[in-house]
Amino acid sequence: MSALRLRRSRCAKDAGHVPVQLLHRPAPRAIPCLSTVPYSRENPRPFVACDQVLLGSVLSERLADKSYSADGAAQWSKEISDEIKSRLKAEFDLPRYKFVVQVLIGEQRGEGIRFAGRCLWDHNTDAFAEDSYRNDSLFCVASAYGVYLY
Repeated sequence: MSALRLRRSRCAKDAGHVPVQLLHRPAPRAIPCLSTVPYSRENPRPFVACDQVLLGSVLSERLADKSYSADGAAQWSKEISDEIKSRLKAEFDLPRYKFVVQVLIGEQRGEGIRFAGRCLWDHNTDAFAEDSYRNDSLFCVASAYGVYLY
């Protein structure tokens, strides 16, 4: 199906009325691309259900007796993300998936926080889970993404 474009004609005598003409524009050429469906569907969206339990257990184990410090939070976030990633790799033996883990630790002062991210996403194969932990002095949000490698 070809695309149509609208163009206004400019007539001096039709100052109050502007007629619209339809112009035919050729359809864009088809560009060959890779298929977005994996060749072997090895359990698509693999860790939607049970990885939130995994995230919650790691966060509660690591942060149960901690109080916030800026220097400690940087190190804790690295350690927690490494542990979550290694547990995901051990539990889900999926060679075509890449696991990405993001951990955010902040001080609990009654303030709000917003953070966002963008990425290319395939709803058929990619999955994510997130969990949060909170105590009197800190909060932590952990997100884990499983992205299929084509």
